[in-house]
This record gives sequence, structure tokens and C-alpha cells, in this order.
Amino acid sequence: MSECSKTIDSASQDDDVDPLRRAMLTGLAGGAVTALFGASAAPAGAASGIGFVGAARAQGATPIGAPWWPSRWGAEDQAGASNWITPEKILDALKLVRTGKTYEMGRVYESAMPKFGERAFTLRIPGNPSGGPLGRNAVIWNDEFLATEIGQVGTQFDGLGHIGVAVKGADKAEMRYYNGLTAADIGSANGLKKLGVEHIKPIITRGVLLDMVAVKGRNMNLGEEIAVADIEAAMRRQNLAADALRPGDAVFFHTGWGSLWLKDNDQFGKGEPGIGMAAGQWCVQRQVCVVGADTWGVEVVPNPDSNLAFPVHQELITRNGIFIHENLDLSGLAADSAWQFVYVMLPLRIKGGTGSPGRPIAIT
Repeated sequence: MSECSKTIDSASQDDDVDPLRRAMLTGLAGGAVTALFGASAAPAGAASGIGFVGAARAQGATPIGAPWWPSRWGAEDQAGASNWITPEKILDALKLVRTGKTYEMGRVYESAMPKFGERAFTLRIPGNPSGGPLGRNAVIWNDEFLATEIGQVGTQFDGLGHIGVAVKGADKAEMRYYNGLTAADIGSANGLKKLGVEHIKPIITRGVLLDMVAVKGRNMNLGEEIAVADIEAAMRRQNLAADALRPGDAVFFHTGWGSLWLKDNDQFGKGEPGIGMAAGQWCVQRQVCVVGADTWGVEVVPNPDSNLAFPVHQELITRNGIFIHENLDLSGLAADSAWQFVYVMLPLRIKGGTGSPGRPIAIT
């Protein structure tokens, strides 16, 4: 998740940060969660914030159902759904290349982009130039200094250590992530000890774009849920068979919300259209590798169930090891009716990182 309604360039602007989003990030008040996302405050003993899911899903051994570990790829796995990306899968995807045309699926990283909560993106060039002159040839050079939550701003690829669930309140031994790993297992101030993005395999696979704008005849609205019926309608319209998605594919939802990027950051960050739990489970059933969208969180915000906060993130990442790619630019693909393509995303090997920036591309 990656948005807010304010752009924050430096600590001097802290007073301008939406207090509701600050509270959401720091877990200061269940009431703030209610105001922003429509989620009920956590009951006594439950952790507040993104990891909390309300009573509507409080069935089984955890707040999100029965234990989901070990993973289909084994109890030691840290690569999740990127395990689907085999040499055979890559060769099959490359058969889709007909024109060699590339599409930029990512946004430019800049301080003006919308960001979630108090996240920042501050780039400085120390000196002008940063060094030199050196040698008889008088070489000079520039460096950059970047202060940011590098895997959680702009176009971002959520890793497996990004989202979990607090099973027993603040007990870190019962805060569970992908493959059942706990906060005690993975936590470190200097990077995740397990589930870091360095474990994700390079992703070169078949991408499928589902154009919700074409189905609706308009850009989708804040809080509007993409239902399974919408997905089926898009597939029929795009002449995709009902069983078109195969294990390891990547699926992307064009909602039109991305048209607000840098034009109305406030509106962009207030919420978003996106997939609900039923559509998320539809993706799980098809064993996709990545789910992405032109929105800051891919799933519908606020959730139609006021007791839930980001449950689709937990369904995809925590329970099933499926990656989420946020803040994508899908307008070019949609304009060209490029429904199938080669999707290329190589997450940076940031040891202990929760997510990755990058320059995802589509090739047709």
C-alpha cells in the first residue's frame, strides 16, 4: 500500500500530514482507522493498524482463518509465487512477442508523487559537482543521496515480508507472515532476517490486462469493488477463455484511477477502486504470480465490510505468497488493446527489504 493525500518532501512539513493516515501507520487509534477506511476499531488485546482484521474473518485458528503454512513450496520457502517462473514458463511467455514494442508500466520516481502516510522520497545531489576535478583530464562526477522507504513508494512491488496478521495482539511470536513465519523470526531494525525481497526470483511471464474501464464505460469510482462478474465480463469482451489464466501468469486491473496521478493526489489517496475478497480468491484459484493495478493498493478501499482493513493483501501475500504490484501505468496497454504481453519485473536484490522499486515493462 502506497498512498496518501499529501506529498511530504521533508520533516518540516510534518504538520501538513493527514493525521488519520499517520494514525493508520503508527497504530495510534482505532478511531482513525474507522474514519479513513471504514474499519471498526480493534477489540481489546488486538493489534491495531494494517495487520488487524475484524470479527467478520475471525474464524479458525487466526483472524484470517485456518493456518496457511507450510507453503506448497515447502516450509523453508521464501520465494513464494515466483517459484512458478521456471525456464519453461519464460520460454512459453516469450512466444507472445510479435512486434517487439515495449510499454513502460511504471511511474517516474519523484518527490511530487503521491505517497502513503509519512513516507518520503527526497533526492539530493551533494555538491555541484559531487566530486573532482581529478587527474590531468579533470574528470568530475555527480552522486545522489536518496532518503525514502525504497520498496514502498511510487511503483512498488510488495514482498512477502510486507504484510502479516497479528494473531494474538502484540505477541510477536504470534504475528504471522507468509509460510507461518513470525515477527520474532523475521524482525530486525536493519532489514528483515527472512522474507526479504532478495529471495524473489526474476519474473518474466505472461501478463494479462483486464480493462475495467472498458467494461464499465468509465473510470471506476472511489470504493467501487471489482467483482468476479466484472472479471468475467472483461474476459468475454477481450475474447479470453474462462480458463485463460495459467499458473505463474500475472494479472493486471485497469481501473482508470491512475489518471489522477500527479493531477489530483488528494483524491488519489482518499481511497480507491479495486478487487474485493472474492476477486482476490479468484486470482488465488488460478495460481497467478502477481496481481497489479493502476491504484495505490490494488484492492478496494474502503472495504465494503467495515470490519476489514486490507484483507486482500493478506489473502494474496500472507496466505498464498502472491505478489502485489501497485501504482502501475496501464493506460498505454489499454489504449492499444494489448491484453496479453510479456511482463518483466526484476525486483532489486535489497537484502531484508519489504518491497522493491523497479522499471516493469510489457513487451508485445
